Amino acid sequence: MQIKRRNKRHAGFIFTVTATVVLALGGCVSEQEDGQESEPDPTEDEQETAPPPNDEEETEPEPDVPEAYGVSAGHPDAVEAGMTVLENGGNAVDAAIASAYAISVVEPFASGVGGGGVTLVQEQGQDPEAYDYREVVPEDGVPASGIGVPGFVAGTKELHDDYGEADWQTVIDPAIELAESAEVSETLAQQLQSAQDRLPVEQLEHFYPGGTAIEAGATLEQPALAETLRDIRDSEGTSFYEGDTGEALTAVEGLDMDSLADFDVGRHDPVTGEFAGYEVTGAPPPLPGASVIQMLQIMEERGTLEEERNSTPFVHDIAMSWRIAQQFVDADFGDPSFVDVPVDSIVDREQNAALAEEISSDSVLPEDENRTYGDSDPNTTHITVIDDDGAVVSMTNTLTNFFGSSEYTDGFFLNNQMDRFDIGQTDQNTPEPGRRSVTWSSPMIVADDEGPVLGVGSPGGERIPIMLTQVISDWVQEESDLEEVIEADRFHLTDNALVMENVPEPNVRDALLDIGYDEIREAPTPLYFGSIQALMIDRDNDSISGAADSRREADWRIETRE
Repeated sequence: MQIKRRNKRHAGFIFTVTATVVLALGGCVSEQEDGQESEPDPTEDEQETAPPPNDEEETEPEPDVPEAYGVSAGHPDAVEAGMTVLENGGNAVDAAIASAYAISVVEPFASGVGGGGVTLVQEQGQDPEAYDYREVVPEDGVPASGIGVPGFVAGTKELHDDYGEADWQTVIDPAIELAESAEVSETLAQQLQSAQDRLPVEQLEHFYPGGTAIEAGATLEQPALAETLRDIRDSEGTSFYEGDTGEALTAVEGLDMDSLADFDVGRHDPVTGEFAGYEVTGAPPPLPGASVIQMLQIMEERGTLEEERNSTPFVHDIAMSWRIAQQFVDADFGDPSFVDVPVDSIVDREQNAALAEEISSDSVLPEDENRTYGDSDPNTTHITVIDDDGAVVSMTNTLTNFFGSSEYTDGFFLNNQMDRFDIGQTDQNTPEPGRRSVTWSSPMIVADDEGPVLGVGSPGGERIPIMLTQVISDWVQEESDLEEVIEADRFHLTDNALVMENVPEPNVRDALLDIGYDEIREAPTPLYFGSIQALMIDRDNDSISGAADSRREADWRIETRE
């Protein structure tokens, strides 16, 4: 789909705060601390004629927020779980947690209690916050399986403790019901079939009845997972780290009770930067939120937003901005609890303006031949929620690869997040106990001068940053609605090849090859370019809107508060 690119939508992103305090005169005669007398009380007549005191301060107007709420997720059952919570008085965080547990049941290949995730939360008129509950290195170091200490349960519980309004039981119950009985989707059936050779089929009779992958449309019962979820619900998460589930996890190579009990949610300030009149917020390192902001700023400096979508300059500028961003990931990114990451520099507009000048319109920047990683699985799942107070939650959860490490216990698969320590070429991303790896999960929030107006994210492995750069740049165009944005063709740069969702026009193809790209090829799988889950607030029309990404089984729903 072609998106017509016109003038940018200008949000005028300048925060101003004015506070004027008008003090009323009055008080009794007294000695002041400096020895001076105060003014005497007015007479009775003077009191009758004196103007009333003005104790009010000039404050910023309340943000314009629609009386609506909604959920966007990678599966209809996850949307339904979140909407049920919102309809019964829960807020955006409650709904996101309910959706996260629900989708971990119906898409056990992409996320779950055996993995981790990262969440951004921003309320109207407030600063955004980030929760990084991805897996950490166990106390004895990285096991051969690549399994890290799972953080999903701890992270969602801390989110609920800080923000939740609904009961913990209320947000977990929809997932338990799905674990007891749910319909198998096309994607789950396909993933089970394609992964059969690397999964412990003998432990998975419910997924492989008679040794054959369960078919789409069949009813799936996961009693072991239902029991684990009930324990998480009833113990408020402690069973996973200190109870029966924790004991079961110690049978897994590399995991131990001390490592489980010591898990802490990462709490670092999210990354923010200006782009096209908006404030863009991303997850902090070692996640690539700063990379998306950097790429957007490079594009803005080069005038890429004025180019036609899928034109040669548009594709080339984004591809080269990703090449530049990768160099920073390789050299500088790491867990900020262990190393310094120059975030301010990476999202500095002046530096990115200078980097934009390094991009030539008729040549390709050299690739780094020492890079050790390449295209990764199109994994993870994303959830976006907006409640009727205008709070936005952008949440990305993952097992890393599809089905993670393939190890299965107590009804769920365990991650292989520790494999992501292969990203980078310095000591910035080196495993040690308690440390998180660099990886590609990248929930984003975009705000205007009143507060958040867009929550967005996607699965897709290494392609997540470049995809979100395309989506956000499309979204700021005045004539592009969210449905057009999500359906627009996507592309990725890997080595010196462009992977494109649809074959470009012959003149564009020839021009890109002349610039120096080795080849232009199609995506290897239908899932390659992820699934954007986004919701936006339209203040002008007093509404919330979303769109379903047809690349997967994504869904969204909006309701108006009566």
